[in-house]
Amino acid sequence: MAKMKIKKNDLVQVISGRKQDKGGDRGKQGRVIAVYPETNRVLVEGVNRVTKHTKAGSSQGMSSGGIQVMEAPIHVSNVALVDPETKSPTRIRTRLEQVDRDGKTKTQRTRVSVRSGKDL
Repeated sequence: MAKMKIKKNDLVQVISGRKQDKGGDRGKQGRVIAVYPETNRVLVEGVNRVTKHTKAGSSQGMSSGGIQVMEAPIHVSNVALVDPETKSPTRIRTRLEQVDRDGKTKTQRTRVSVRSGKDL
């Protein structure tokens, strides 16, 4: 299981797949709703929307069935973090900083945008 560079509530852009004019999601931006590190997938709002057919059932308070449109997870390699300054996709680096806390020096990792050099 690899360490995920993309976290919940990050703004990401889809960088692979079909173009939007052909019915795909490439170029769309959205917030990350959930991260699944065990399968290397992320759930992005408004991206990879699928229709799910649900059966009407009386248990768990779901009485109405029908067709629901919801997001499906997308692989983390198909999205890139959006640089807050340029609003374009960027890669991520980590910078190690020495921070004094409670009289002790600790090493803190900070995510940095490769494109602009700003902290994320």
